[in-house]
Amino acid sequence: MATPYAGDRVLGTNAVISESFAKQLTDLPAELLEHILCFHVLNHIDICNVSCTCKRLHDVCHGRGKVWAHQYKLRWPRLQRFYQQNESYDWLKEFKTRHMVGQQIRRTVESISKRFFTEVPCVGQVLGDSFAEIESLGAPEHFCEDELLGILNSDKRKCLTLKYYAKKILYFHRQQNILRNLKVFLERPPEQQSALEGAVLVDQYCNPLADVTLESISAQIEEITDKVKKHLRVKNATHPSLRASQGDCFVLENLEFQRQVICALNAVLYDQLQYKGNERDFYNPLNSYIHQVLVRRTGIPISLSVLYMTLARKLGVPLEPVNFPNHFLLRWCQNQRRSDDIYDYVYIDAFGKGKQLAAKECENLIQHQVGADYYSAISTSELLLRMVGNLLNIGKRGEGNEKSYQLLRDSLDLYLTINPDNVQYLLLQARLYFHLGIWPEKVLDILQHIQALDPSQHGAVGYLVQHTLEHIQHKRHPVELEVKKRSEPDHRDVLYSVGLIMKHKRSGYNCVIYGWDPKCTMSQEWINTMRVHQLSKGADQPFYNVLVQDGTCRYAAQENLEPHSAPLEIAHPEVGRYFTEFSDTHYIANEELQTRYPEDMCSTHRTVEEHYHGLTANSGQSPEPTANFQDHDLLDP
Repeated sequence: MATPYAGDRVLGTNAVISESFAKQLTDLPAELLEHILCFHVLNHIDICNVSCTCKRLHDVCHGRGKVWAHQYKLRWPRLQRFYQQNESYDWLKEFKTRHMVGQQIRRTVESISKRFFTEVPCVGQVLGDSFAEIESLGAPEHFCEDELLGILNSDKRKCLTLKYYAKKILYFHRQQNILRNLKVFLERPPEQQSALEGAVLVDQYCNPLADVTLESISAQIEEITDKVKKHLRVKNATHPSLRASQGDCFVLENLEFQRQVICALNAVLYDQLQYKGNERDFYNPLNSYIHQVLVRRTGIPISLSVLYMTLARKLGVPLEPVNFPNHFLLRWCQNQRRSDDIYDYVYIDAFGKGKQLAAKECENLIQHQVGADYYSAISTSELLLRMVGNLLNIGKRGEGNEKSYQLLRDSLDLYLTINPDNVQYLLLQARLYFHLGIWPEKVLDILQHIQALDPSQHGAVGYLVQHTLEHIQHKRHPVELEVKKRSEPDHRDVLYSVGLIMKHKRSGYNCVIYGWDPKCTMSQEWINTMRVHQLSKGADQPFYNVLVQDGTCRYAAQENLEPHSAPLEIAHPEVGRYFTEFSDTHYIANEELQTRYPEDMCSTHRTVEEHYHGLTANSGQSPEPTANFQDHDLLDP
């Protein structure tokens, strides 16, 4: 007879079945009993208890029946797509497995903060061991992902630390799968490597939490194709491309038919749908992601070329990608047979609204001459290297924050998956990991690989090996976390506490405090650069670590901060690392932050009472400025 399994809560009184009522139930037909037991107010614990009352109800609640199938669908609706409609499943077994996996994943995620709070919050370092723990469960992959999504979709303002690490695990988990898919893609013969599919894989890897699939992208492109066909039909109702079905692979032999397709494509893409090159915000990484190109209808030469070429090929025009310097192009052969002569091609600028150029006209785009090799067609893998290279350069141009480092890491991962022996980028990857203080063991592996590929790099390799070994040794003897108590004499000037929502008096930005020092602890160089001496109290005053609404982390002087008159949530990606909940007026520190600042939450509650519950008459007034200059927000160096 079935019994409730580990982890079940006590049955509610509303589901207690009396003996007389049970007798009435058992007299009903099985189909009706199933219908009753599928009532939405009954949960899995209720069903377990019902099935224990007698053999009749136990048989109705058998694992492969409708009752447990309903419970499973009710509890985990996202998982239904993994089951065939006409197949038979042991739903009770599936329910138990999914429930057990969920509990184990939650325990793992909950333990991460305790283990990694003092570490640099980078995906790889935080998640290495934890991801291995989840994989060791041997559970279906979609069970793990569903539990992580369930955590992320729970109450927006609560369980922030749990969500923070669940998001990182999901990010890491999806990236590993996408990287495997990319490797499989690259192993195919070149003629089976679609530029669109490759672009989607790049997009997915850089945006693993976005809902980007080849199917959804293809469906959107098919809609554009239908619009081009509609336009083509008006011009030539007997055009052979109109007879092509979705998925057909064909080439129009007649050059005039090809020209009609190109004209229709330009009219739809640029005139009707208003696609254009993003000249105003050229270095925005969104320009390189194909799903964003389709949503925003703008991009850079290479992403627009992938879209243009995909549409043209679907309609029978075999355009080829050209790795032209500084401005990616497509070429269109004007002869019946493939030619090696660059003058036998028309070059199409997808960034410039499909403008057609002769070979030498292309040089006007970059204002200098190039050799014939730059007009050659390239493979899909070379196209992807160019696309990823663009992202890499954007990451290098970044502001040195978490977002730009993540883009740099992602693009390096992609580049070295496609071209694993590129010494320049292997060295950049090793230096990046070393700079971020992550994966020292992997850094040593990369350096060993570089040395084998190019012994002339021994100087740079030797330096990094020495300092990486020192870092590994240092990690084996971690420094104990400093505990800061407000009651200590040296901290008597600290007015504010962790969790308070603040406003910068001069710059006007909103932020939340996640740490403080009784005096500025930055280097003298930083103090000089940020002109701290121009503050009325200089560096000899409390300074606060704050998470800012714009996603930056800053170090601000006490005299430049004031409690916010109307507290609001701070949309910063690192909020969950320090806080577990937003409570309308302030953030509640998680266990790890409270351990470091054990007296701060009491102070935060007092400040909240004074400022937001009518205890202070001047709660809405902003203090006057105390220094006559701009301090650049006292950014982290």
